[in-house]
Amino acid sequence: MYATGEEETVADAEYVNIWMRPERPARGPKPVYSRAQITEAAVRIADAEGLEAATMRRIAAEIGAGAMSLYRYVPSRDNLVELMADRMMGEIDVTGMPSGDWRADLTRYADGLRAMWLRHPWIATVQRSLPSFGPNQLLLIERLMGVLDAFVSIDENLGLMAMLNSYIEGTVREEISSAKEFRRSGLSESEWMARSYPYIERLVKSGEYPIFTKIVMEARQPHLSRDDQFRYGLQRVLDCIAAALPSTAELPMSAHREGREGQDGPAGS
Repeated sequence: MYATGEEETVADAEYVNIWMRPERPARGPKPVYSRAQITEAAVRIADAEGLEAATMRRIAAEIGAGAMSLYRYVPSRDNLVELMADRMMGEIDVTGMPSGDWRADLTRYADGLRAMWLRHPWIATVQRSLPSFGPNQLLLIERLMGVLDAFVSIDENLGLMAMLNSYIEGTVREEISSAKEFRRSGLSESEWMARSYPYIERLVKSGEYPIFTKIVMEARQPHLSRDDQFRYGLQRVLDCIAAALPSTAELPMSAHREGREGQDGPAGS
């Protein structure tokens, strides 16, 4: 039995994300385009010119469609951003997780998430708090949270993952923002630091800022590469996660190390 137009309108209003809406309508002609085609075109445009440039009109021109016809496939701007964000999640390689080495798995995930943000810096402009549970996000949840599932409760797992993600996203967001500011200034990071030196020197010599002076004179972290800075902070976050896990969480790695030591030791001892 077919729904009436009024029933279809009510159903449409109940869709809180794009994944609740069937990609292919139950009636009507076969779709000419797919959500995947539209999403890929949107990502290409955003990568080249920023998220704001990925309008329906621009996407339609990219794939050779009429702008209004795309709304049959993606009804709103929010839906388009949902599709794009889930497409980005699919770039993070979680194959083989959990591997049994939780620290290696979370390090790999963190490196993958940061790399994805740096490839697509427009993702930093996406402001969405409500989860949409697209297919790639769901796969990520299953694989990533599976890493700690054997060691902690689901609530503790959620908290630890939130801490990890906050560090990764906060750090890479600052990295993207800094790069944008340097481009706008026309200076490289080293050139900007060199031009700032006289002011920094004056602050240090004033004697009024002892902690700031200690940072300038003693801290190594600000002089590390961006990659090393990220890894330095990540290891501290992983140390915090380790403190929340039972000692048995380290057994797979310990057993692995003991096995290797046994292989490397003298035979017949």
